[in-house]
Amino acid sequence: MSDLIEEFLDAKSVEDGVSINTLQAYRRDIKQFIDVLSPIKIENVCDEDLEVYLKKIEAFEYSPKTISRKISCIREFFKFLLSENIIINNPTGKLRNPKIGKNLPSFLTVDEIEKLCDTADKEKKLSLRRMNVMIRLMYSSGLRVSELVSLPETAINYDLKQIFIRGKGNKERIVPVNSDTIKCVLEYTNYRNEFTGKRKSPWMFPSLRSASGHTTRGAFFKNLKKIAIKAGISPSKVHPHVLRHSFATHLVNCEADLRSIQKMLGHENVVTTEIYTHITTKKLADKVKKYHPLIAKRKGSL
Repeated sequence: MSDLIEEFLDAKSVEDGVSINTLQAYRRDIKQFIDVLSPIKIENVCDEDLEVYLKKIEAFEYSPKTISRKISCIREFFKFLLSENIIINNPTGKLRNPKIGKNLPSFLTVDEIEKLCDTADKEKKLSLRRMNVMIRLMYSSGLRVSELVSLPETAINYDLKQIFIRGKGNKERIVPVNSDTIKCVLEYTNYRNEFTGKRKSPWMFPSLRSASGHTTRGAFFKNLKKIAIKAGISPSKVHPHVLRHSFATHLVNCEADLRSIQKMLGHENVVTTEIYTHITTKKLADKVKKYHPLIAKRKGSL
């Protein structure tokens, strides 16, 4: 079974370009599925067994999004087993994903972003000080946190002011970055080598402690919380993905083209990007205050 799981994960990686993080989640999901149904053999799993599995995972009170991923994983795993002639019939045909409500993304104001950057820039500890660079890069280009921490040193073209990104599923994109952020990155390179000593590193944000050789998402998350507290911003509203949300939201507020935002975020479908248009923009609120007939009538009566 272990070999089958690895073959399945290899197939998802090579054929579908599934990210490492998703593959790790799939591995955990399949292991949990097998543990829940043990000692039933995988080739003997039937509809009733799947119902037992669903009731068991529902008892863990997972979010609908997590349950949906687990169901999708099991469905894909059984498709693979059928293609490999390990099973004769696929019992997952009746499995249905739970409905997932769309939550509007939270975001920070421009002033809050500046507070985070300014606070980080004044830190003496280098790991906190370079957060200024990392925050600015995320906010100015809409990088995912996984893309940020694993950014190669050669990914930034300083002359063209662009970042080359290899995102989810190994999909490539080029994103523009503003002059102030470029200047900030160049200043950071003056002390970047202090993170590696005499060792050379291919990463923009290297680390001697992590197995990957670059700083981790966990380290970025913890440092971001520390900076938020020092900046006087509630740490509950500050997390890595909120910087990406802020990037997209502020561009929408400035009436940037949705297709361009889609490309910069690396969304496969523009529908994913459209969630940002559901946020009431500052510009829209100003227009309501200025042009709404009831408000205009009240002003006329004064």
